[in-house]
Amino acid sequence: MADVLPLVEARLRTALGDPDARAAVTFLGTDRIEVLRFQEGGIARYASLGMSAHPMTDPTAVVADPVKGPRAELVLSVRSGVADTDKVLRPLAVLAASPQVEGLVVAPGASLDVGEPLWPGAPFTSVLVAEPGGLVEDLELDEPLDPVRFLPLLPMTPNEAAWKRVHGAQALQERWLNHGTDLRDPSRKSVPLE
Repeated sequence: MADVLPLVEARLRTALGDPDARAAVTFLGTDRIEVLRFQEGGIARYASLGMSAHPMTDPTAVVADPVKGPRAELVLSVRSGVADTDKVLRPLAVLAASPQVEGLVVAPGASLDVGEPLWPGAPFTSVLVAEPGGLVEDLELDEPLDPVRFLPLLPMTPNEAAWKRVHGAQALQERWLNHGTDLRDPSRKSVPLE
């Protein structure tokens, strides 16, 4: 079976250019997760590399299938120079390792929480997983492997995360859209939830 990570990195480079920084994190009992930073204009994009090395497995499955199952990487986009967003590298690696560590299947509409600010002073401790396909196209792999999906992450304030649990991801995204929320602003306030 071919190693998918060089193909994933090539897809990221095609879509986002050459990374200007990268960091690696290894958690006990897991494969190494890298986070690559891409700068484009005033936007910093952080992408995980390593989450897609193995398919995500349903935590209720008796035996993990080493071949079949969804594969994904995470992409976070924020405005540069407003906050120390480079400190998001470790929290992003934690989120990318969650399928290996916790047996999660990360999919659009899910909430992922790191339990602490995503970077120093950030008003966000969690993210909403958005639909793939906009920024980085899915990477088709040879059968029987599932494609690698590049899932955008949208930072949520604790109030937004609580509201989303009650009303759903679609309702929160509509509220952001209706209020013209700049989801790439690393210091934005919570959208009005009344």
